[in-house]
Amino acid sequence: MDPVWRYLLDFDGYAAIGTVAFAISGYLLGVRKHLDLLGIVIVTLLTAIGGGIIRDILVGRMPQVFLGNTSLVIITLSMLFALAARLHKRENEALTRLFIIADSIGLVAFSLAGAKLGVEYHLNAFGVILLGFVTAVGGGIVRDMMVNDVPFILHKDFYGTVSILVAAVLYVLAELGWDHLLAVQLVFAGGVALRLLAHWSELALPKIAGRRKAE
Repeated sequence: MDPVWRYLLDFDGYAAIGTVAFAISGYLLGVRKHLDLLGIVIVTLLTAIGGGIIRDILVGRMPQVFLGNTSLVIITLSMLFALAARLHKRENEALTRLFIIADSIGLVAFSLAGAKLGVEYHLNAFGVILLGFVTAVGGGIVRDMMVNDVPFILHKDFYGTVSILVAAVLYVLAELGWDHLLAVQLVFAGGVALRLLAHWSELALPKIAGRRKAE
């Protein structure tokens, strides 16, 4: 196996951090929407593993969450911690910052994991970018639709754009044969830095204003 793919497999550690962040965000949303316990569990699972399931279905392989228990254990422990710590009742700036950092790490790690799978399956640029994108944000999109919200990546923040850029860069590097260890490290670090900068600078893509209805 090529050294770069061995290194990308090491992103499992970063992906675990992201899984914790995604699981907690799903838990918090479920509580805010006044769902019952089963509803909270479903929303939490969809947020954390929904993107990976969609990715695996797209490439015609068995979803990895059905073959191992690591992700499910992480999600369960994250929910228990959130419940025990009563995170839904806490307003703490330091906690919020830590959550954003963990979420950003997970976003980039999942984007790279999805894009890496696309490269391994010899997909074109669109396929690689799509796999990276759905791996990172697919769960959040399904979650928002289930609770009758417009997926937040469609109308605010710079979240999905970061995922697309990270996957696109990895595809270009693979095509040029430059996907070596240092290059992938730089893509990861750059993706996390861009996500954090976009969040704290409140960067967003422009919107097209439509005509307002006459009152």
